[in-house]
Amino acid sequence: MEGQDEVSAREQHFHSQVRESTICFLLFAILYVVSYFIITRYKRKSDEQEDEDAIVNRISLFLSTFTLAVSAGAVLLLPFSIISNEILLSFPQNYYIQWLNGSLIHGLWNLASLFSNLCLFVLMPFAFFFLESEGFAGLKKGIRARILETLVMLLLLALLILGIVWVASALIDNDAASMESLYDLWEFYLPYLYSCISLMGCLLLLLCTPVGLSRMFTVMGQLLVKPTILEDLDEQIYIITLEEEALQRRLNGLSSSVEYNIMELEQELENVKTLKTKLERRKKASAWERNLVYPAVMVLLLTETSISVLLVACNILCLLVDETAMPKGTRGPGIGNASLSTFGFVGAALEIILIFYLMVSSVVGFYSLRFFGNFTPKKDDTTMTKIIGNCVSILVLSSALPVMSRTLGITRFDLLGDFGRFNWLGNFYIVLSYNLLFAIVTTLCLVRKFTSAVREELFKALGLHKLHLSNTSRDSETAKPSVNGHQKAL
Repeated sequence: MEGQDEVSAREQHFHSQVRESTICFLLFAILYVVSYFIITRYKRKSDEQEDEDAIVNRISLFLSTFTLAVSAGAVLLLPFSIISNEILLSFPQNYYIQWLNGSLIHGLWNLASLFSNLCLFVLMPFAFFFLESEGFAGLKKGIRARILETLVMLLLLALLILGIVWVASALIDNDAASMESLYDLWEFYLPYLYSCISLMGCLLLLLCTPVGLSRMFTVMGQLLVKPTILEDLDEQIYIITLEEEALQRRLNGLSSSVEYNIMELEQELENVKTLKTKLERRKKASAWERNLVYPAVMVLLLTETSISVLLVACNILCLLVDETAMPKGTRGPGIGNASLSTFGFVGAALEIILIFYLMVSSVVGFYSLRFFGNFTPKKDDTTMTKIIGNCVSILVLSSALPVMSRTLGITRFDLLGDFGRFNWLGNFYIVLSYNLLFAIVTTLCLVRKFTSAVREELFKALGLHKLHLSNTSRDSETAKPSVNGHQKAL
């Protein structure tokens, strides 16, 4: 009897493992297909010849697609876990959701951590070096020579990173035991290195997210149709049309021998056409789209940003009075045992919305920074090297998103797998400083965003606008005057 029970238990364990593996494979396949379409949309179109460079580009494309799919999985990891916990609480005995259990959630977290390490330390460096390799001098050119050079470069890079980590460990924790533990490559070295990368990703999010939160208002204002208040769109379209025709006549009458810069005229003509297209879109938009959608979206963005700042402020108070508020604190009741939100399913839905909002804001802020501005991909005109750089950047941001959400108190869901083993999550001063900096920087960015018009008027009244004390003053000088006297940047 005991033997039959043991066999039955083994069969159930085997079937559960197969079911979980199948679910993970299907989820990743969906993410991979979506990532492939996204990358091919921006990738520069190359020749269809089956030469050596085409094969190298195709391999780098597959590795980049894999990395982007892992990034998407890391972004969806925390929202999927939160909604799964609420579903298991609401329908504990439902037959159709028996596949959704704690073992599956833990497995997804472990796979996300494993694949993030694999992409960050192996696949993406291999793709970059393989793309840039030509083969060692004296060897026969070909794929094998390029693979050999890539492997040698990876080995040298691994030795360099190993030395840097050893030096950092010696500076931070000068202990023989900690230095000796670095020899354990799998159990300590890679998690320690990934912990450092996660800290860098959280610091990058701390820089990008506040900028993105303030930038989101501008981005949505460009995507949506603004209300037409005291504006005559017909008159603006008429004058823009005359200006377009004048530029076209100047281009048709110029030759290469004329001193005028034809390239500048073509760029100006392109800007005028873009502005004309926007004006025509505003004219064709319905009254509901102009007068209702735009204000509603702006109010929604302001509400989400305010809630995020308020949650961070509440988390700061909790950190000061409660030790369990630390990201690396006591473990919760487990998945499906208790709701981690005070408001139940509604609170969980709000947490998921805020997590996605922070991720989108961080990506917008990342590409808004001057240092990363050249990384912005362009449709059908992005090189594979730039695609690899974008995939690595998004992977670092997405891997740090669950850690940042838990550190800021956006959610109380415990970090699972290697995400909850980062040493710096147990440092009270680092966590408290992170929350304070996020709240302060976000507030300053929002104040700067909504007071820019008042600041400009004060600068002009005091005669300080000629000193270029702000970015908006520089933009207003380079802007093109509109037909109704307002300054409109092309």
